[in-house]
Amino acid sequence: MEKIYTSLGLMSGTSMDGVDASIINSNGNSDYSTVFDRYFKYNKDIFKNLVNLRDKITNFEDLKNYFEDIKSVEREITLFHSYVVKEIIKTSKVDVDFIGFHGQTIFHDSEKKITKQLGDGKLLSQLTKKIVLYNFRQNDLINGGQGAPLAPIFHKLLVNKKKIKTPITILNLGGIANITSVDENNKISSLDIGPGNCLIDSWVRLKSKLYYDENGDFAKAGKINKIILDQSLDNFYNNQISQKKSFDIKDFDLSFARGLSLEDGAATLTEFTAEICSNKIKNQNIYVCGGGRKNKFLIERIKKKINSKIELIDKIGVNGDFIESQSFAFLAIRSYLKLPISFPETTGCTKPSTGGILIKNF
Repeated sequence: MEKIYTSLGLMSGTSMDGVDASIINSNGNSDYSTVFDRYFKYNKDIFKNLVNLRDKITNFEDLKNYFEDIKSVEREITLFHSYVVKEIIKTSKVDVDFIGFHGQTIFHDSEKKITKQLGDGKLLSQLTKKIVLYNFRQNDLINGGQGAPLAPIFHKLLVNKKKIKTPITILNLGGIANITSVDENNKISSLDIGPGNCLIDSWVRLKSKLYYDENGDFAKAGKINKIILDQSLDNFYNNQISQKKSFDIKDFDLSFARGLSLEDGAATLTEFTAEICSNKIKNQNIYVCGGGRKNKFLIERIKKKINSKIELIDKIGVNGDFIESQSFAFLAIRSYLKLPISFPETTGCTKPSTGGILIKNF
């Protein structure tokens, strides 16, 4: 009988608003169960420091140019993650075997094989007195992959565990949108398909004191600028960036919306996002997860374009807010067992690859 591990996954996405934390039990292979989920919001200073740092880093040279700033913010978010670990273990009263620490992505360039997630695994291990597995993307890049997406192996487990009829596509609407498809033969494939929330969130932060367009209400109230939309879509599809398998939020620029009102800009950017995403979704059986699933207007626009039924993954008893944090709890177990976490069909790596660095610093 395979050993069941208890793992805590920590995920902070491109919205940079906080940390999703999940404890799961799993053998790292064919079974898992959710133990505890909780969200921890960053304070305003951490959020501001993260956004300012990410805005400074426009190319890989900036990783050297802003080395001291990076180290300072990295320590800050690692301390926050240690607080999260202690709090969730205290609240859940569950001990964990190890921690899957994704960290905070501030730069990702799959073509140059460079990715940077803020997060000091050694410090987190020291502070929490737990084994930490982190830096999950690097080995995939070394093996010719794009470094993302890494959640598909967990998506496949979800599909099998919930006995969902295949073929199926899971659409993850985070800052970047990605899809995982599971075919009739239980084989997975995945890719990033375009912007998710990143452009809409950035626009709302730029034009208001809010962080996102709740329910898509601003976009719904606005008017799409067709000329700007068509030109921006042409520019995107005529750019090599559109051919990438893995995106960074810096691959997308909202400057084409400047001059528009809050509502009209939100409407135009939402339509831009929906158009690009829908262009890559082929399956007719779709479940959506991630923060973007709460943007009802964006979901409506995607649904209309693909003329297909889209269900929230919550409808099958899975909390769509915590799939990525549960994924990294699962990936930590697989990494610990030296099982592959990325595959040629998911990231484009040359062979199934494990990943993650194991740290025990106590």
